[in-house]
Amino acid sequence: MVQCRTAKGVAVGAYLRSVLRHVAYPTLLITVVSISVAALRWRWDLGRTSQFFLVGVIGCLTVLEWLIPYEPEWQPVLAEWGWYGVYFVLTMVGGALAQVPVAAAVGRLAPPHPTLPLWAEIPAALLLGSLANYLMHRWSHTNPWLWRLHGVHHVPAKVNVANNGVNHVLDVLLTQGAVQLSLALAGFSAESVFVVGLFVVAQGYFVHANVDVRIGALNHVFAGPEQHRLHHSVDLAEAGHYGSDLSVWDHVFGSFTWRPGLRPAAVGLQRPSEFPRTEAVLASHLQPWRRPARANDVPA
Repeated sequence: MVQCRTAKGVAVGAYLRSVLRHVAYPTLLITVVSISVAALRWRWDLGRTSQFFLVGVIGCLTVLEWLIPYEPEWQPVLAEWGWYGVYFVLTMVGGALAQVPVAAAVGRLAPPHPTLPLWAEIPAALLLGSLANYLMHRWSHTNPWLWRLHGVHHVPAKVNVANNGVNHVLDVLLTQGAVQLSLALAGFSAESVFVVGLFVVAQGYFVHANVDVRIGALNHVFAGPEQHRLHHSVDLAEAGHYGSDLSVWDHVFGSFTWRPGLRPAAVGLQRPSEFPRTEAVLASHLQPWRRPARANDVPA
C-alpha cells in the first residue's frame, strides 16, 4: 500500500512538472499582454508598474527553477545570491544612467508626436529595439574592448535567473542607451515603449532561466532558454543567438544555430583566466583597463 501511494505520488509529481513545462511560457506571454492592457486602460503609473513586473518575473522564474530545473547544478548557492545582488543593483544603475543622454538627445532631435497608431507602434518598436539590441550585443562579442566589458556576463559557468544581472555597468549603459535612443528618436510613444519594455524584461529573464522548458517552433520567432544556453556555450561554433527577445534577427544575420535537442557542451568562457571571477565585483569592473593576458599565458 505504501509503495502504491509512493508510486502514485511520483506519477502525480511528474505530471505536474510536465504541465508546468508546457504552460510556463504561454502564461508568461499572456501575463505581459494582460498587464499591458490593464496599465494602459486604467492609466497605471507606467514606471512603477514596470518595477513591480520586474520583481514578479524574477520571483516566478526563480520558483520555476526549483520546480523544473534544467541543470540542478546550476542553482545559485547562498553566496552567489549575494554577488548577483550587487551586480543587479549596478545593472539598474547602468540602465538609469543610460536614460540621461537619451533624454537630452530626445529633447533636441525626436519628433514631437508619434506618427503611428498604438497598434502599429508596438510591433514596430519591438522590431527596432530588438535590432538595436542584437547589433550592440553582436558587436560586443567581436570588438575587443567591448568584449572586455561584455565578457563579465559570460564568466559564470552556469546560466540562471539570478546571474542574468551579472554585467559590467558600462556594458548596460551602452546597450540600453543604444536601444532607448533608437526608440526615442524614431518617435515612439511612451505607451508603446512601456509595452515593449515589459516584453523585453520578461524575455530577458526567461531566456536566462534554468528551467526545463521547450518552446518548439516558437524558437524561430522568440528567443528561448534553449537558444540562450547555446549563446553561453564554450563551443563558439554553436554560440550564436545574440537576440534575447526575438530570434528573427539571428535568422536574418546567420547566427541562428539551435535545433531540437541541441545542448551546450559547457557554458562559460573558453579562457576563464582572461576575466576575474564573478565574486570579484570591483576587479571585474576595472579589468577592461588592465593589460590583457598574453595568448601563451592563457589556457585554452
